[in-house]
Amino acid sequence: MSESSRSNRLVNATSPYLLQHAHNPVDWYEWGPEALERASTEDKPILLSIGYAACHWCHVMERESFEDEETARIMNDRFVCVKVDREERPDLDAVYMDAVQAMTGSGGWPMTVFLTPDGRPFFAGTYFPPQDRHGLPGFRRVLEAVSQGWREQREQVLTQGKRVVDAISRTSSLPESHEPLAEDLLRSAHSQLSKTFDPEWGGFGGAPKFPQPMTLEFLLRCHLRGYPDSLRMVLHTLDRMAAGGIRDHLGGGFHRYSVDARWHVPHFEKMLYDNAQLARLYLHAWQVTGEEGLRGVAVDILDYLLREMRHPEGALFSSQDADSEGVEGKSYVWTWEELVELAGEEVARFFGASPDGNWEGTNVPWVPEHSASPPAGLEEARRKLFEARGRRERPATDDKILASWNGLAIQALAETGRALGKSRYVDAATTAARFVLSALRREDGRLLRSWREGRAGGPGYVDDYAMMAAACLTLYETTFDVRWMAEARGLAEDLIRLFHDPDRGGFFQTGEDAETLVLRPKELFDNAVPSGNSVAAEVLVRLAHLTGDESYERAGVSALRVARNLMERAPTMFGHALGALDLYVSPSKEVAVVGDVDAEETLRLVYEVWSRYLPNAVLAASRPGDKEATQLVPLLAGREPLNGKSAAYVCERFTCRLPVSDPEALAAQLGA
Repeated sequence: MSESSRSNRLVNATSPYLLQHAHNPVDWYEWGPEALERASTEDKPILLSIGYAACHWCHVMERESFEDEETARIMNDRFVCVKVDREERPDLDAVYMDAVQAMTGSGGWPMTVFLTPDGRPFFAGTYFPPQDRHGLPGFRRVLEAVSQGWREQREQVLTQGKRVVDAISRTSSLPESHEPLAEDLLRSAHSQLSKTFDPEWGGFGGAPKFPQPMTLEFLLRCHLRGYPDSLRMVLHTLDRMAAGGIRDHLGGGFHRYSVDARWHVPHFEKMLYDNAQLARLYLHAWQVTGEEGLRGVAVDILDYLLREMRHPEGALFSSQDADSEGVEGKSYVWTWEELVELAGEEVARFFGASPDGNWEGTNVPWVPEHSASPPAGLEEARRKLFEARGRRERPATDDKILASWNGLAIQALAETGRALGKSRYVDAATTAARFVLSALRREDGRLLRSWREGRAGGPGYVDDYAMMAAACLTLYETTFDVRWMAEARGLAEDLIRLFHDPDRGGFFQTGEDAETLVLRPKELFDNAVPSGNSVAAEVLVRLAHLTGDESYERAGVSALRVARNLMERAPTMFGHALGALDLYVSPSKEVAVVGDVDAEETLRLVYEVWSRYLPNAVLAASRPGDKEATQLVPLLAGREPLNGKSAAYVCERFTCRLPVSDPEALAAQLGA
C-alpha cells in the first residue's frame, strides 16, 4: 500500500465503519484468511481493532493514532492489522470482548486486542491515548512493548494466549442446570433489582446510566405478578428518562446513555436497537396505565426512526453518530442566545438552559422540573428549533441494515401500530420484514447478517434468526397472514438446526456452517441487545403455545437452563431471559379467534388482546375452515363461529373455556 495514496484494503468493504478507516495510512485488512495467512507466514502478531460507526472514542483513536504516519508505520512493520465492525461480526466481538474483560476486568470500544497468528489473544485493552495520560499507556509504547514481548518472550506469550482461551471458553461450555426453573428466581431477581434502584432519578446504579429496557420490561411482568413497587420503578424511570437530555426533545428518539446519573447529558449516538426496545417499553407502560405521555413517547420514537433511519425500500438503518464536525454532540447542543432567539426565554428555561450553559458552556435540552407545565407555544418553538438544527451539519448515519436489529424494530412497529390503530406502522413493519427476508437471504434460504448498497454480508447469527423469527410471529399476530407464521416456523426450525447445542443445551452464536474461531461462542448475557439465547427461548416457547409442538419448547427452555444460575446471581444482565422465564413458568393465555378477519365484529375481539399488556398471551385468528391456517397454527383447529358470529376461545395448554362473541366477556376471560 502506498501511504501517499491514503487508501487500503478497506475501500472494498461494505461496512460504513470500515470505510471510515479506508484512507488511514494503516495497512488494514478485514478479518479473513488473507490476514491470518500473512500473520502465520511472516510470523507476526495480529493487531485486532474492533469498533462501530457511531462510537465516539473509536473516532478519537482514529484521529490520534490511526491517522498518524509514525504510529501507522510501527503498526504496519510489526503487526498484521485487522479492523472489524462489531455489528457485522458479533462472533468476533463476543470472543475477544470476553478476552478483554478476562485480562483487564472491563471492556468497551474501541477494542484493541493482540493475537497470535492462530487467533489466540495474549494482550488487550480498549482505547489507548497517543501518549501516556490518565493512567493509560500511550499507544506507541504499547505497540513497542507487545512487539518486544513477541520477539523475546514467545513462550510466555503463547502460554498467556492458551490461558485466556481456556478462561473464556467456560461460558460456552456451561451445562444445563439441574436446579428447577421456578418462580423463586423471578422473586429473587425482583428483590435484587429493588436494592439497586435509584429512587431519585430512576434506573439502576449511578453514572454512566443506561436505559436497560429489558430489565424494565421484566419489572412490568413483575407488576402483573403483584410484586411490590414494580410499576413505580418502571414509571419513575420512564418519566425521568423522557424528561432527560438522553431523549431528543426536538427530533424524537433516545441517545445511547447518559454520562451522569440524572439522564441529563447523553453520549449522543443513537442506535436502532435502543430505540426499538424503548418504543415497545413505552407502549407497554401505556397499555398498563393509559397515561398518554407514555404513548406519545412511543410514537415520537417510531416517527423518528421512519423519518431519519429508514432505507427507501423500507428496512431500518443501524445508527447515527455522536459526532458532527469532529465534535461530540455538536449537532444537538445550543447556546443561550440561539435558544432565546428561536424559542424565547420561557421555552429556553423550560428546557433547563441558562446563559452560562448547562454542559461545557452549551445547553443540552432537558426538563429538570419534570412535572413543570409546558409554556405556551412550546410545540411551535420545538418546530423552529428542529428546523434550525436541520441546517447544521448532521451526524453521519451508519446505513447498513442488520437482520437482528430490524427484527427488534419490526416488533415495535407492528405492536404499536395494532395497539394504537396506526396502520402506517404496521405497513412499515411489513415492508421492512419483506426486505430483510429477500435482500438478506441466499438462494438456499440461509439468512444473512447484513446488507448495504446492494451487497449482502456473511451468514446470519443466532440473534438474526431468533429476532427475525420473533418479528415474523409478531406480524402474524398483527395481520393473521399465514405467510408470517410460515416464516416464523421456518426460521425457528433453522435456528434449532444451525445453532442448538444438543449436548449442553442453549444455542451457539455461530451456525454449524460458520468458520472456525478459537472457540465457538455462546452468548448468554443480555447486554444492550437481548442475547440470541434469550430471544430464542422466548420465541420458541411462544411458538410451542401456538402449535403444540413440544420440540420448540424443549430447545427454548434448554437456553434458560444454561443461563439459570447466572440469572440468579446477576439479574441486570438477564432482563430478556427473565422475561422468557416468566413466560415459561406462567399460565399462558392462548387466544384463538374465528371469523372474517377483516370484519368489525372480529376486530373488536382481536383488539381486546391487542390493546392490553399481555406478555404471556399468544393470538391466532382465521376464517372458518381455513385449512392452511389450521395446519400452520393447530391452536385454530376445530374452532367454529358462535351462533353465526365471530368467536374467541381462550385456552391454557390447549384446554379451552367456552367460546365468547362479546368483547367484554373476552376481557373477563383474559383477566382484564
